[in-house]
Amino acid sequence: MPEQEPWLTALFNEHLGGVAKSVLDAVGYKLEDPTHPWATWMVMELLVVAFIVVLFAVLRPRLSVDKPGGLQHVFESFYSFFQVSTEEAGIHHGERFVPYFGAVFIFILFMNLLGIIPTFESPTMSASVTLGLAICTFLFYNAAGVKANGPAYLKQFLGPVLFLAPLMIIIEIISHLARPLSLTIRLYANMMAGDQVTGAFEKVVPLLVPVVFMGLHVFVAFLQAYIFMLLSIVYVSGAVSHEH
Repeated sequence: MPEQEPWLTALFNEHLGGVAKSVLDAVGYKLEDPTHPWATWMVMELLVVAFIVVLFAVLRPRLSVDKPGGLQHVFESFYSFFQVSTEEAGIHHGERFVPYFGAVFIFILFMNLLGIIPTFESPTMSASVTLGLAICTFLFYNAAGVKANGPAYLKQFLGPVLFLAPLMIIIEIISHLARPLSLTIRLYANMMAGDQVTGAFEKVVPLLVPVVFMGLHVFVAFLQAYIFMLLSIVYVSGAVSHEH
């Protein structure tokens, strides 16, 4: 067993290791340690997904116009926040994109917050997770741009003056490819740094001080989820803008 493997990861490797190994072998992925095919970030991400599915399965039957519960009020506030953020970015008919922005925010937030619970880790401490999220946003805003503008969407790569097009194409391609890289590193680095700081102080001062840093961890969790969502909104706004 790898050193300091969380108990849930060890449980997955013990009882579901064969399943994971079969799937990874089928796609040609070579494992460094075939006896432990489940990485911690995989297990933690699945845990967050399961929690979100259960949460909304419980919430949906209880939705009410006349007597909304506390949980409904919370998510209605979230929805209003997503909608206002989208409108402020200048996206016309932005309500069609709100589900994606909301899903990104909630998913990242819950993954960030998971690290506060003892014996668990935030999946966003893995670059594989943040890269996957960044690629989703990259594909989403480009697809939205093509859908909104058709073939004219590609004109943005040519620049404002035709004779500069060869240079502008290179610059624009580099700029667009840098976006998922920036999203990946920003979320990964901030969550990793926050966890390392909290863990260090827990070892040095195991009583009062870690509570302060846990509060800071919660703040960073919300902030990083918001920044990722906000940048996604900005990218979509630029892609679907007819003026752009």
